[in-house]
Amino acid sequence: MNQSILFPDLQEWDQELQQIHFPVQVQGVSIKCRVSLPRLAQLEGRTIQDKEDALKVFDTYRFDIEDEIEALIEQDMFDEQGGVSWL
Repeated sequence: MNQSILFPDLQEWDQELQQIHFPVQVQGVSIKCRVSLPRLAQLEGRTIQDKEDALKVFDTYRFDIEDEIEALIEQDMFDEQGGVSWL
């Protein structure tokens, strides 16, 4: 694990985009990250029912999601807004 990448325990559900947004600190800079509902469903192997279900699945697979996001950051896979998306 890269010590210059920190994952605070903060996440929020975006109903409109059907994604979970969460911040990541990279060398002191906050980066907005997103993981999609289909990606969460793929991790869980089933359909996600609602916001609470999505947040629960996110929490269950948090370390896997963090590993994927960390790999994207290390590969400089930033989107147009400077964030990282695993959609």
